[in-house]
Amino acid sequence: MVFAISDALGLIFSSTSLLVFLSIQTVRYAEEDFLESLPKKLIIVLASLFLSIVNMMISFVATFSIVLHDRSKWLAVTVPILASLPVTIYVLLQLPLSVQTYQSTYGSGIFRLVKI
Repeated sequence: MVFAISDALGLIFSSTSLLVFLSIQTVRYAEEDFLESLPKKLIIVLASLFLSIVNMMISFVATFSIVLHDRSKWLAVTVPILASLPVTIYVLLQLPLSVQTYQSTYGSGIFRLVKI
C-alpha cells in the first residue's frame, strides 16, 4: 500500500513539476510576469520536484524492503540510507533558492521601508 500511494504521488508531483516548468519556458516575458507569475511558478516547480523525489525514494525503499524482507538485514538498511543521499543533496542545493524566492515573492522584498 505504501508503494502504491508513494508511486502515484511521485507521478502526480513529477508531472506537475514538468508541466509548470514548461509553462515557465513558454511565458511571454512581460514585466508583471517577472514580479508575480514567474516566482510563484518557480516555487511550485521546486516544491513539486522535491515532493516527487521524496515519493520516488519512499516507493524505492518500500519495494526494496518487500524484496529483501528476510534475506539480508544489513543490505535492507544500508541501501535506503544511501538512496536518501539525492534527496539530501537536492535540499542542500535548492533550499536557499527556495527561501529567497519565497521571501522576495511573499515577503516585503526589495520594497520594504528602512527605518533610520
